[in-house]
Amino acid sequence: MEPVGELSFAPVIPSLRLDVFRGDEWITAFANDVNYGLGSEPRELPPKYFYDARGSRLFDRITELPEYYPTRTERAILERCAGQIVGIAGAETLVELGSGSSHKTELLLEPLIERAANPLYVPIDFSESAVREASVRLIEKYTGLRVHGVIGDFEKHLGGLPPAPARLFAFLGGTIGNMKSDHMAFFLKRLGRLLGPADSLLVGVDLVKESGELEAAYNDAQGVTAEFNKNVLATINDNLSGDFDLDGFDHIAFFDPENSWIEMRLRANAAQSVRIGALDMRLEFEAGDEIRTEISRKFSREEIERELRIAGLEPYGWYTDEDSRFALTLAAPAAGQIALS
Repeated sequence: MEPVGELSFAPVIPSLRLDVFRGDEWITAFANDVNYGLGSEPRELPPKYFYDARGSRLFDRITELPEYYPTRTERAILERCAGQIVGIAGAETLVELGSGSSHKTELLLEPLIERAANPLYVPIDFSESAVREASVRLIEKYTGLRVHGVIGDFEKHLGGLPPAPARLFAFLGGTIGNMKSDHMAFFLKRLGRLLGPADSLLVGVDLVKESGELEAAYNDAQGVTAEFNKNVLATINDNLSGDFDLDGFDHIAFFDPENSWIEMRLRANAAQSVRIGALDMRLEFEAGDEIRTEISRKFSREEIERELRIAGLEPYGWYTDEDSRFALTLAAPAAGQIALS
């Protein structure tokens, strides 16, 4: 698929290119997803629509909260193991799915830049502001680094990746946990078909643990996660002429042990009627009616490795913290598995 536009900073920053896939296609997909999700029972919205510019800033605040352990735990693992990961993978190119602000990315970029003759970073994210700001920051910080940013949906626009040698695909932050099992299986199989024999995949997963710790991470005392959750309604208001009253919904997050996931919902705190003008849709809510906005699966090592193998990917590296709260698993196409001594 060809990009709908290109944001080029040349000649000011000749080593930077940004391809834009979020044009009319994005608003059409958004409208279709909202129409389908809010017209279904139970009502549901895809979590990727949290991440407009405001949502991305809110998520960055979430990662700094004392209750939210995944980001700092994953960062600590990368601080200890990133050089080993990049070296074992033989990476010369870093492709990051759902790159966000790209702050943790630097821990992988630094050893990659040391070993690669012509290092390339390819951030892919739904948020144009996140990709643009991170790309400029990294280009200015690392001499010799090239950045080819992709502004779009990493589930749809992987076909727009530039050709590059020895790619390490990084899917960090536990984002893969937002996918149900059948969805994840389809995505991993598609991703596996894109990987060449010299490529690897690094996946961050949140691990199963005591439910109190899990629920606290999604119900912070400052209410930032609640604001982030409600932002999806603001995105509907802004882009589809909705009239959601954000104060009319409460943030709910709880651990579902049967499915081993955290579930986030928005619960109407009073009866209300909502109109979405662009869809000619009228929604009636009674007090207590809910919209599911996110699941976040929690894995065991055996489960994530089984899912990777089903997709034709062979795990060959496992990196975790001393308390086994979070983990990074490294995998490669089964036929091109790297043998470790």
